Amino acid sequence: MKRLILTSSAGADLAKSKLAEIVVLFFFRFTWEPLPSPEYLKAYFGAQPGTLKPGDHWSDWGTKWPPAFKDRRNLPFADFCERYDEIELWFGPSPKDQLQLIWLLEFLSSYPKLLQSIRLRLLASDLYDLRYEQLRNSASHIRVVDVSAREFETAKRAWQAYCAPTPEACFDLLHSDLSALLMLRPALLELMAELPSPLTGLGATEMRFLELLSRGFANTNALFHLDSQRRTYVFGEFELGSLLEGLALGPKPAVAGLGDELRTIDQNNLGTRHEVYLRSRLSLTEFGKAVLAYQEDFSRHNPIDRWWGGTHLTNDRLWRYGAVLTKP
Repeated sequence: MKRLILTSSAGADLAKSKLAEIVVLFFFRFTWEPLPSPEYLKAYFGAQPGTLKPGDHWSDWGTKWPPAFKDRRNLPFADFCERYDEIELWFGPSPKDQLQLIWLLEFLSSYPKLLQSIRLRLLASDLYDLRYEQLRNSASHIRVVDVSAREFETAKRAWQAYCAPTPEACFDLLHSDLSALLMLRPALLELMAELPSPLTGLGATEMRFLELLSRGFANTNALFHLDSQRRTYVFGEFELGSLLEGLALGPKPAVAGLGDELRTIDQNNLGTRHEVYLRSRLSLTEFGKAVLAYQEDFSRHNPIDRWWGGTHLTNDRLWRYGAVLTKP
């Protein structure tokens, strides 16, 4: 049986596990910038023309491509997948992985020839927590299920809801049957929690930043990397930095001590920006303390301009989520 594994960047060690002939990784993060356009994704999954930039084709993220695979890398993704008897999807419970899973299932559902070959591994923890020796030894204990019409339909509904120009469809989705994809509901709840609060105008991660600073955590390493303390898992380090800058560098900051030079350093100059983060010593401003106490609304004093799925959040279009979803 020829097996193909599709996974997120967290599953890079699967390539060393020898559980499949080839492992294809997906590095999309659907939690910050505008979602890729249908035209971009069509080219991404299509045959590889010479005009694509590195990283803009699915085959750019295959791990350890053998020489015999040279010609196959130019194939459209669906054609490449047809060569395999089993296609296993390895995606963890994190919002990032679950978004990639529903996006990929929505795409694969359009190719009937593949539907009988697709299997889903039910992972209870993130793949980052497992090294390749553990993956190889524990694979037989990780439940694998056939992907049926229920999984494809649930994924399609969820992906279309997330791509919608408002979060209303995702809110409605939480009140529907999502049992076909067991990890999807918790991931959606985490994503919804990152919408601005009705009381503070901040999402869950921003509020956790303020809470940690109020308890004496004063450096960015703690805010960015102590996941067990932050307890939010939607954003990566780049996005966490942008959220912190929004809290610290606006007209009325909630956080003091972040290097002001970040205003002028190019966003792509990650090394220099990282140095500024490391030497910053952070604290709450009086305004930040008031926001943390639910006495001030951050968004009434500072600009908001970011994306949540297909929803563009701005001060004029600030969808809020608490017990219910509140329209702008």
